[in-house]
Amino acid sequence: MPKRGGGTAGAAEWTPRTSRGVPVNSMIACADNSGAKELRVVQVMGYKGRLKRRPSATVGDKLVVVVRRGPPEMKKQIFYAVLVRQRYPFRRPSGLRVSFEDNAAVLITPEGDVKGTDIRGPVAAEAAERWPRVANIASTII
Repeated sequence: MPKRGGGTAGAAEWTPRTSRGVPVNSMIACADNSGAKELRVVQVMGYKGRLKRRPSATVGDKLVVVVRRGPPEMKKQIFYAVLVRQRYPFRRPSGLRVSFEDNAAVLITPEGDVKGTDIRGPVAAEAAERWPRVANIASTII
């Protein structure tokens, strides 16, 4: 008789689910010094959802974004980004609930390198452990 879920297969790579607080079409701040000021979320990479449900992101997710405010050469351009802060509270395995003042992301290249050289404000620990290059230039990790 086949097992019905709940097995230990894949337990090593299990990560706790965090609440998704940034849906598609959200306007978020750019937390690095690449020049962009405001970004619009276009798509969440790797999102698998239900029919007619808007994809949404949580801290550490890779996004496709469009620059809405910034230098003229960056405006209306499509970039990849990593969400480093979200306003909606999410729960850590220790039971602590974490929320930030704003929703913010850092622009990255398709290979995963950060475009800027500095990150303004704190970075969630979930994003830092998933993206080591973001953690290297982050000033504060919470």
